[in-house]
Amino acid sequence: MEKTYSVVIEPGEDGWFVVTVPALPGCITQGKTIEEAEKNAKEAIEAYLESLIKRRKVIPDQKGVAIRKVAVEV
Repeated sequence: MEKTYSVVIEPGEDGWFVVTVPALPGCITQGKTIEEAEKNAKEAIEAYLESLIKRRKVIPDQKGVAIRKVAVEV
């Protein structure tokens, strides 16, 4: 079964790119480049889901997760 998850990739303080997965609390990884960060995100998501399966937990899906831009005046 294939699932798709949105990820947030942000530059970290150390110059690496930090990846979080909003639908999977605590699923965080990083990479030196965006490409490496994406690859590591796939591996982190797979490991996270495998852990849930082993513990017989529900696998979260993307429902309810929305990533949007919000404009504000400064």
